[in-house]
Amino acid sequence: MPVTSVIQDAQALTLTVHAEFGVKVSRLWDAYLDPRQIEKFWGPVEYPATFTRHDAVSGGRTNYHMTSPEGEEFHGYWDWNEIVEQKFFEVTDGFAHSDGSPNTELPTTRTTFSFDPQDSGSKLTITSNFDSMEALEQVVAMGMIDGTRSAMSQIEQVLSDLRDYSKNFTTEAQLLSDTQVRVSRIIRGTREQVWLAHHDAQLMKRWLLGPDGWRMTECAPPEAVGDSYRYHWEPESGTAEQWFGFTGTLLEQLPQSYERTTEQMIDTDYPATINESTFTETTAGTLLSIVITYPDAQTRDMVLATGMTNGMEASYARLESLL
Repeated sequence: MPVTSVIQDAQALTLTVHAEFGVKVSRLWDAYLDPRQIEKFWGPVEYPATFTRHDAVSGGRTNYHMTSPEGEEFHGYWDWNEIVEQKFFEVTDGFAHSDGSPNTELPTTRTTFSFDPQDSGSKLTITSNFDSMEALEQVVAMGMIDGTRSAMSQIEQVLSDLRDYSKNFTTEAQLLSDTQVRVSRIIRGTREQVWLAHHDAQLMKRWLLGPDGWRMTECAPPEAVGDSYRYHWEPESGTAEQWFGFTGTLLEQLPQSYERTTEQMIDTDYPATINESTFTETTAGTLLSIVITYPDAQTRDMVLATGMTNGMEASYARLESLL
């Protein structure tokens, strides 16, 4: 059990969890910043978590929910206040409604996660600061202490299951719900490089090509929130009728970290999707996570069956060769 102590301080209005792990700080840090990993241990054993947004920068946002054995969802969020790489991060941690909006009827906390190296590995200190004694007592009564112990009992398996984390540089798709898919890839490059490669038209034309044999003939990325974009591809050999393309609108953006867009295939009746892309720095490179929301499960499965992830992998491998 990694948890060494849980200290409730009524005078300071804090709840502090101390835990120790037999891995380096860098490995533990990555586990908290990677949505694929943190969701394996954030919720209690009986209430697994799903992270649909997790942008780890100042001003960033995390949206997640935990699912009960009966299928009921309990939503939460983090607003990222400050982050110092492999040292600490501070978030405002709160409960949310199903649409992600804060549930103001329940308390919020200012929570700091501190990471310290030790001879045997690393130490994690999680300090939750409450606004009142009533708020502290309320979350304790809701089972926060036992829930934290249960959740963290799973983290050691995640840390040891490298699979191999630092060597897993392939594109993978994970079903999050009947309508959502998360496509993830660690790209060996800095966050600034990977972000630029997704926003500079000349760079995009060099790597965003899918399988070999295609060329990007039109690349007009959005420059600001509210702008539309348009991308168009044609085969290097064949007829012009074989082209395809996408268009959409940039809905939200946090530079070098997160953006949300609509996406629709040009000249088709396929319904539009909502795409949320997050760029996260890890010790292995930049983790690109794209959560795609489809109108229904049928559309989701139809798109996945086209070999979408294989085409994306070909593009990301090409991008790495440029970086």
